[in-house]
Amino acid sequence: MHQTLSKSVFDYLKKLEKNNNRDWFNDNKTEFRAVEKEVKALYNEVLNDLRIHDDIDKLKIFRIYRDVRFSKNKLPYKTHFGGSFNRVKPKLRGGYYLHMQPNNESFIATGFWEPSPADLLRIRKEFEMDASEMRDILNDTSLKNIWGGLQGDEVKTAPKGFNKDHENIDLIKKKQYIFIKKYTDQEVLSDGFVGSVGEAFKAIRPYFNYMSDVLTTDLNGESLI
Repeated sequence: MHQTLSKSVFDYLKKLEKNNNRDWFNDNKTEFRAVEKEVKALYNEVLNDLRIHDDIDKLKIFRIYRDVRFSKNKLPYKTHFGGSFNRVKPKLRGGYYLHMQPNNESFIATGFWEPSPADLLRIRKEFEMDASEMRDILNDTSLKNIWGGLQGDEVKTAPKGFNKDHENIDLIKKKQYIFIKKYTDQEVLSDGFVGSVGEAFKAIRPYFNYMSDVLTTDLNGESLI
């Protein structure tokens, strides 16, 4: 049986949203510690599931404290929990993210959020040459049923040096290559949540395998590592 998140986690985050100040947070530190312990246990269960079929370098659970130095929003605390699972670089590319937030704002995400300029150019050059393998992966029924379609910010027409009329311009003009799956509060608090997350992360592997191959070889297929 997997770890199940208790309703107290979301109850705490809702209270924090209404009392987002240091005095309230410090007065309720014991409750926060209990919630944090529960959340960490769930993230570690997801990590254990991931490691059955992938090589994960580390789990990073983000702190509840916001960095307000360069933000107009000066509220000191986040009202969600977030954590990322990093694959072993440089051979394995891509990453996984789990975000838990009440009021049906929870989601998992995976893919490439901020590719380096070199990686982004390599991906675009691959699609300029041939996108058939990528299209097969994106059209796979099991992947589509779980994740839907590829998402991410994109340029308006075409990146510099690429033809806006290219047959694969829909892929070439992307700046991010990500997938997002949303969850209701009821789903997050259910017995099957960790299993559902694990199944979704496993389903993305063909995409990661392909992109890792692209990003560790040059356009001639020669290894870069």
